[in-house]
Amino acid sequence: QVQLVESGGGLVQPGGSLRLSCAASGSIFVINTMGWYRQAPGKERELVAGIGSDGYTNTADSVKGRFTISRDNARNTVYLQMNSLKPEDTAVYYCYQFQSTTGTSWGQGTQVTVSS
Repeated sequence: QVQLVESGGGLVQPGGSLRLSCAASGSIFVINTMGWYRQAPGKERELVAGIGSDGYTNTADSVKGRFTISRDNARNTVYLQMNSLKPEDTAVYYCYQFQSTTGTSWGQGTQVTVSS
């Protein structure tokens, strides 16, 4: 079992920044992928960005150049730095962690609202 605890969501004005954090604990395998999905009201959940334990990243076209994903393997923590936020970035952001031994685990979700 892997547990994920997210933090850092909130309300921000358009053009502002937020940083999300997600800490993993439990039976963590050294090779894993962590990242973020988001789900806006009435829309399907979509991948925002993911990062492997080797540092390889995958970022959605809609956030490239604005969002940066990073991780601290020693702390089993993934970060999402979100800059130049737009109202369309408003969503619940879910942290995930995938490893072959336990499959995909999810965080509880954190609300990000971009509004003036």
